[in-house]
Amino acid sequence: MAETDIAGEGGPGPGAPGYFDFDGVHTGLLDCVQVNLAVLADHHHGAGTHLRAGAVLDFRTWKRPDGLPTVEPPPDEQLSSLPGPLGLRTVRRERLSGAGLRATVARRGGTHYVIADSFRLPWLPYFGHAHMEHSFLLAAGPDGWRITDAYRSETSWGPAVPGRWVLSDADLSGIESADVVEFGAGDLPPLATLPPALTADEDAVREYLSAYETWPDRARAVEQLTVETWLLARGRRLHARYRALFSGRSAPGEAEETRLRAWDKVVEQTYLAHRRVSRGRAEPPQVVERLREVLAADRELHAQEPPAGPAAPDPALRRRVAAVAGAVLGVAAAELLGGAAFDSFASFGSFRLIEIIERLEDELGTEFAAADLVPENLLRIDDLCRIVR
Repeated sequence: MAETDIAGEGGPGPGAPGYFDFDGVHTGLLDCVQVNLAVLADHHHGAGTHLRAGAVLDFRTWKRPDGLPTVEPPPDEQLSSLPGPLGLRTVRRERLSGAGLRATVARRGGTHYVIADSFRLPWLPYFGHAHMEHSFLLAAGPDGWRITDAYRSETSWGPAVPGRWVLSDADLSGIESADVVEFGAGDLPPLATLPPALTADEDAVREYLSAYETWPDRARAVEQLTVETWLLARGRRLHARYRALFSGRSAPGEAEETRLRAWDKVVEQTYLAHRRVSRGRAEPPQVVERLREVLAADRELHAQEPPAGPAAPDPALRRRVAAVAGAVLGVAAAELLGGAAFDSFASFGSFRLIEIIERLEDELGTEFAAADLVPENLLRIDDLCRIVR
């Protein structure tokens, strides 16, 4: 994690205004709009909440300005569909000038979710190089503007890495306009109401692939296809993690991992094709055909029996786990049985979590599998019940 200060004073630490912890967020699986919604979701509802962004593996396309189709949804689409499943409530949203952005956030206080042109954002490798809509979290602090951006990606200009920054007015002066959203905590839908789903119309997939197969400007088509395969592969990794969460597993199964490795190969082969075509060399054959094959494999996986949802924990086990956790945290077991997250109590911390796990192992005569001891399995008593062997 990078904590850098463009103004030269060091990133804000825990407890500071505008500080958000994103260590538990799978930043490498999320796009530049999703990732900072994910930070807010985990902040309000606990580790692992952000994986709900992958509940639906949605194949839809939009037309780019150059006419090529893309699977990258516009920000408006994501800001309409994602907050609800992530337990976020939109308080207000508006389009502001750069100066209006700073004045509004300073006047209202709190943290705002912002989407602006990456070309104008000095903490990104895209700064001064590439125009695209990019999200970040913004708050006014005593020492400057507090920026949180959990985005992670490799770019032609170096890596984008999750970080926190303190910036000056001058650092943000290049932002000409931005979408500014104030989110609050909303109702988090029960996991069982969000079964993994694939939405893909075969005609839409066929038209999409045909466009890239027949596009006359081959250099442009293959260049954009590198972005498309990367987006598709990233979305499938996120969906696989969600399927595992929904089924009470700590990681995707072997069949899914095999499919994901096939997607990684398509990404590599497409990038190689782009590099060759950009140098005036012949386009390697079957680039689009390989993409067609992995898309068909997606449909085959989802045509099989869907993953079983999380089973309701045994009532007696729930009571025993709640009794142990309540004793460690010094809270009533009834509150934990009602679904309260451990980190909603001031007494909770990493040492208390370790004590809960060790006392449960002694109480139940079991040992938690090391692979199951990940943040999304350690937030509530039902999470712990699910991984008891």
